[in-house]
Amino acid sequence: MGRWRPPAKASSPYITADGASALRAELDQLWRKERPLVVQALAAAAAEGDRSENAEYTYRKKQLGGIDRRIRYLNKRLSQVKVVDTIPDDTSVVRFAAWVTIEDEQGGEHCYRIVGADETKADAGWISVDSPMARALLGKRIDDEVQVKTPEGDRYWCVLDVRYEDNG
Repeated sequence: MGRWRPPAKASSPYITADGASALRAELDQLWRKERPLVVQALAAAAAEGDRSENAEYTYRKKQLGGIDRRIRYLNKRLSQVKVVDTIPDDTSVVRFAAWVTIEDEQGGEHCYRIVGADETKADAGWISVDSPMARALLGKRIDDEVQVKTPEGDRYWCVLDVRYEDNG
C-alpha cells in the first residue's frame, strides 16, 4: 500500500479584511526578516567545511525550505482569496464574518465567529466557514435550531444572537 492520498478539498476563498492583512504581514515578515537571517546562518554553516556531518547546515537548510514553502503558499493563497469586508443587508441572518452565540442542549452558551480557513483560532472561537458547525449555522436566524453530525451522534444547538461588529 502506497503513501499516496488524494488531495484535500480546496478551502473556501473567503477571508475577512483583517485576515488578509494578517497573511500579508506574515508574508512580509518571512520575506524581509526571517528568510535573510536563515540564509545568513546557512551561509555561515556552509563555510564551516564538511556539510555531510554539519548539523547546523542541515537544520538551516530544512528551515529555509520550510520558510520558502510557506512563502509560496502565502503568495498563491493571497492571489486566490476574496476579501469580504461588507456587512450583509439582513444582519439577522448568519453569514460569513458573523459572531454567533448558540446554546447547547445542556443550556451552555458558546460564541463563534465564522471566518476564512486561513484565519481560524479555536481558542478565540473563530471557526472556518468550511467547518461542519459553520456550514450548519449559515443562513440561520435567532431561535433557529442547528443540527450537526458529530462522531458521538447528532448534536443540537439554538441560535441566540447574531452580530457583525467586533467582539470586544
